[in-house]
Amino acid sequence: MGKNNHMRSHLAYLAARLMAEDGIQDYGAAKRKAARQAGVPDTRELPDNLEVEAALKIYQSLYQAQEQPAILRDLRQVAFQIMQRFAAFNPYLVGSVLTGTAGEHSDINLHLFADSAKEFEIFLLNEKYPFELETRNFKLGDRTNAVPVYRLEQDGAAISAAVFERDAERVMQKYKADGRPVERAKLAEVKTLLDAMPEGRMDA
Repeated sequence: MGKNNHMRSHLAYLAARLMAEDGIQDYGAAKRKAARQAGVPDTRELPDNLEVEAALKIYQSLYQAQEQPAILRDLRQVAFQIMQRFAAFNPYLVGSVLTGTAGEHSDINLHLFADSAKEFEIFLLNEKYPFELETRNFKLGDRTNAVPVYRLEQDGAAISAAVFERDAERVMQKYKADGRPVERAKLAEVKTLLDAMPEGRMDA
């Protein structure tokens, strides 16, 4: 293994540990902090998100093999329940709860689709869901859009729901860093994931 590849692997491991132990959820933030800890000023040495995700799965299998699967199952259970409640907004599960790397600090990340964000906001108010609103940038196709994100809680789990225009459902969001299509799952697919997990079978 060359020096550059060795450094990338080392940084991927450090970033994975930060995500697993310190609760950092953003890949970019974890990689930058790992680089600072390792004293690597050249950001060209940084691993990509896939490398960090692979390292995170290995780290969890080695050091969190007892608790992480149970945490993941609980988060997927809550995700399934909240997606049922948000069914009118064509919910998709994305992020670490879907890919399987979620830990105790992880949010449940959802993509919702509505004629307007106000439609979803009115729904939350009618259902008496307390929420906080922020705006984040998402890459949709070749464009970067500012999208409203609603933060709320369900059964002790933090939920982050990005609300896109309905037409955007046909356009797969891409990671801003590396252009990979974001993996996402609809309600039936989340149920399939739950049914496949130990002690995670659910009735329809």
